[in-house]
Amino acid sequence: MVTYSLRWPLPPADLGAVYVTLVVHCGIAAADVICCARLGQYSRGENHNEAIDLLRSVDKRLAADLGLLLGMKTKAGYSALPISQEARTKAGRAVERLMDAAKQTG
Repeated sequence: MVTYSLRWPLPPADLGAVYVTLVVHCGIAAADVICCARLGQYSRGENHNEAIDLLRSVDKRLAADLGLLLGMKTKAGYSALPISQEARTKAGRAVERLMDAAKQTG
């Protein structure tokens, strides 16, 4: 069995959609942790913009990272189109920042 870290190296292109879907969900969970720790609440709705806005009240850069990830969610989860190496790299860097910030809250 082959396993991959959310960090480097990136998985091969044929696993790009799986990788991006995973990091999107990790990013959402990290954003929830950050908001709970800093604000005492997290976004419970279906509207992803609400989650981005809530996180923006804590950290604008992290909100941009979450927005980038959520912008990839539909393509990664529901499209047969490949995810480019550049997009996978951006997703990896964004989730890394979110996960690092979530770890620092505890």
